[in-house]
Amino acid sequence: MKSPAITTTTTRVHALSVVFSAALLWLASAALFAQDERFVAGVHYQILHQAQPTQSGEKIEVVEMFWYECPHCYRLEPFISRWLQTKPQHVAFVPVPAILNRSWEFDARMYYTMQALGIDEALHTEVFKAIHEVRRPLRTLEQFADWAAEHGADRATLLAAFDSFAVQNKINFAMLMSRKYGISGVPAIIVDGRYRTSVSLAGGQAKLIEVINHLVTLAAEQRSG
Repeated sequence: MKSPAITTTTTRVHALSVVFSAALLWLASAALFAQDERFVAGVHYQILHQAQPTQSGEKIEVVEMFWYECPHCYRLEPFISRWLQTKPQHVAFVPVPAILNRSWEFDARMYYTMQALGIDEALHTEVFKAIHEVRRPLRTLEQFADWAAEHGADRATLLAAFDSFAVQNKINFAMLMSRKYGISGVPAIIVDGRYRTSVSLAGGQAKLIEVINHLVTLAAEQRSG
């Protein structure tokens, strides 16, 4: 027959074991819940009141609204560059220069002029570096043309493209989408014309990349469902 002391000790150990197991189960459940609910609409991203058409066909479109003079856009650029190296094949990345006021139009025109010349991918990051690292002013057409020529662009072709009809059409598009996406600041990310997020909403540049991937998955599920 067991002594009362041994019985009491055994009971206590069993009770502690039950409590400990329950605690582990609660922590595991909480961790699973946190994993499922780590990105929440209205907190980490917003759902657009009206979904906007995309330009990327069957691919999930990720739009980055940016402004070259924006230091936050400059700091996000390395994270976007790394993400582009690993993004899924069914995702299309589309940079769109935001135009929230007339003073931003010049930067948008720089981007679309480079795009017209087929040098946007090569020089997009270089514009950020010139403005934020070298502190080189790119605020006039002459300054931009001189800088682009130093990077291999044909100056005469660039000057002709800057005020061209094709570039103006894209400027009009950027103005329109800046309004339709409902952005009030940059950088802003629009996924599949449905979701809007940003560095501040996501909680940092690295978290923004996670939110983008999450929204890409959501968009793909919506398309298939």
